[in-house]
Amino acid sequence: MTDTLIKVDLNSSPYENENVHNRWHPDIPMATWVKPGDDFILETYDWTGGYIQNNDSADDVRDVDLSTVHFLSGPIGVKGAEPGDLLVVELLDIGAKEESMWGFNGFFSKTNGGGFLTDHFPSAQKSIWDFEGMFTKSRHVPGVRYAGLIHPGLIGCLPDPSLLSTWNERELGLIATDPDRVPPLANPPYAQTAHMGKLTGDAKAKAAAEGARTVPPREHGGNCDIKDLSRGSKIYFPVYVEGGGLSVGDLHFSQGDGEITFCGAIEMAGWVHMKVSVLKGGMKTYGVKNPLFKPSPITPNYQDYIIFEGISVDESGKQHYLDVNVAYRQACLNAIEYMKKFGYSGAQAYSILGTAPVQGHISGVVDIPNSCATLWLPTEIFDFDINPSAAGPVVQDFGGVSMPLSLDKS
Repeated sequence: MTDTLIKVDLNSSPYENENVHNRWHPDIPMATWVKPGDDFILETYDWTGGYIQNNDSADDVRDVDLSTVHFLSGPIGVKGAEPGDLLVVELLDIGAKEESMWGFNGFFSKTNGGGFLTDHFPSAQKSIWDFEGMFTKSRHVPGVRYAGLIHPGLIGCLPDPSLLSTWNERELGLIATDPDRVPPLANPPYAQTAHMGKLTGDAKAKAAAEGARTVPPREHGGNCDIKDLSRGSKIYFPVYVEGGGLSVGDLHFSQGDGEITFCGAIEMAGWVHMKVSVLKGGMKTYGVKNPLFKPSPITPNYQDYIIFEGISVDESGKQHYLDVNVAYRQACLNAIEYMKKFGYSGAQAYSILGTAPVQGHISGVVDIPNSCATLWLPTEIFDFDINPSAAGPVVQDFGGVSMPLSLDKS
């Protein structure tokens, strides 16, 4: 039987678990050590550590303290792994904890985190999704049911001191260009809510003051939110410290490309069964400075899509030069407007794009001045015909179902 090396109690605070941390720092001690070739299971909290509840209020999404996230299980040390190696991680299986067969999706308030479309959806909202084996559906977003592609939104290795310093220097420099921006341009170190695993005393205080927040992806992996890192994936991580220091969390039951609602997948507590090995000197041998991965051989078998285009002209009509971010935002907004014609609210349509296995593609970046991005919406996830026709859209009767909304605090 495979050993569960890290367990989490969903009824207790993650701050009470010394095998969990919420910052990146080279001084965080390894929670445990394994050998190359070992396989093992790590349990994880959801990324907020259990703050978001299975109810019909979005007050928790509005009020969550985003300086606490993400809560990660680890770090795991792999014996023999040294700086310059590649740590090979095979994701053998992933699942939800038996006592928590549900997940959540949320839009953060613009004043507390925001999101990709925060100017269009500035207030906190959420939807709850129930798991039915490999499928999920929501009481807040009727008319859809889809197969989950369960994956860790966040997985990576510890940085060395030089890399950590680089992260902090460049991100603090970015913040300084517009320090009062809402949402902020980046998240600086914040010692008050740092959880540094087994570190205590002065060593903890020093590391907490320097520790990088877990919000963005970086050279070591981190919060990349790649939906295809699912069962059967193999990931090659650059190693920066002795043992690698592998940590994982932020599990998603299902997600669309881009995780566009920020709390943008179906977030869940769960477990990851993984196996590790080491490629000695792999960073130099393969010219690797960011992780490589092989995708899961198991993907939802959807064959029919409606594809929405977006170009790099924003909502105000302003022209941008080959800006893929603007183009993808326009593709998403076009899809939302389309789904509204079938009876969805804008928020429900937005939630579908964040949680369903939609595909995002960069379709053109050479035809000045407009880049083109596309969003692929699988039609088979709907329990009605959402394709365009000469008869026009048939508006669905969702019985007045809506997503919980919280007013922003003044």
